[in-house]
Amino acid sequence: MRAWCNGELVNPGSPALSVLDHGVTVGDGVFEVMKVVDNVPFALTRHLRRLTRSARGLGLAEPDQDLVRQAVKATLADQDIEHGLVRITYTAGISPLGSNRAAEAALPSLMVVAKTEAPRPRRTAAVTVPWPRNERGALVGLKTTSYGENVVALAYAAERDASEAIFANTAGQLCEGTGSNVFCVFDNVAVTPPLSSGCLAGITRELVIEWYDVHERDIEMAELVEADEVFLTSTTRDVQAVKRLDGKSRGKKQPVTKDVAEEWSRHEALDVDP
Repeated sequence: MRAWCNGELVNPGSPALSVLDHGVTVGDGVFEVMKVVDNVPFALTRHLRRLTRSARGLGLAEPDQDLVRQAVKATLADQDIEHGLVRITYTAGISPLGSNRAAEAALPSLMVVAKTEAPRPRRTAAVTVPWPRNERGALVGLKTTSYGENVVALAYAAERDASEAIFANTAGQLCEGTGSNVFCVFDNVAVTPPLSSGCLAGITRELVIEWYDVHERDIEMAELVEADEVFLTSTTRDVQAVKRLDGKSRGKKQPVTKDVAEEWSRHEALDVDP
């Protein structure tokens, strides 16, 4: 593992941020995670665009994308990461202990961490959780560091031998997982909720929609249970079939999911920054 913080490489296990950093005290920050294959981050440009959108939506100064690229490059330099992750975190910097930011804008904090991590299995288990996402909330569509809700939901999933927790929104429609987008298959057609459902505009979701014939529409939670196939997409999962949902096996025949996964692999191999 290697880390970079505010201009220099640092020991990942040592303190690097002020205890007054607003990202630490109130989660006032945004982040991106990218897959790394052979020391090269995948879809870096798209992730940097979303980092900028998230910062703008949170009211932060837009990050210097050239600086972020330099930080990513420095963090990955001389590494031997056959398969892993790089995370970019960008916060409001030193601010008061409450939710208000300082009257004068503080210097933002920028951190990058790279680590080796094994690929996820092709199939996994998921559960639905009893807490809804608010599709009309102030942070909808932003990838912020305020992840307490996801921590609770993933603990709920782990207690049920699952790796992902799936949320409905306040309208009772399918929204997203804690760190993934959800796709259903009905009559050989892949369907996923629109962004108006409150789900994050996932980079993998975005590319799957570009590379495969996917329909976007509202999906009732009852439909999720009845779907012919269910799969998840994310930077860390790529295209991952759901083999068990809420404790019920979904069988091994998932032809559309298999086709989407194969198309993903084919396109991914053609361009590391699509």
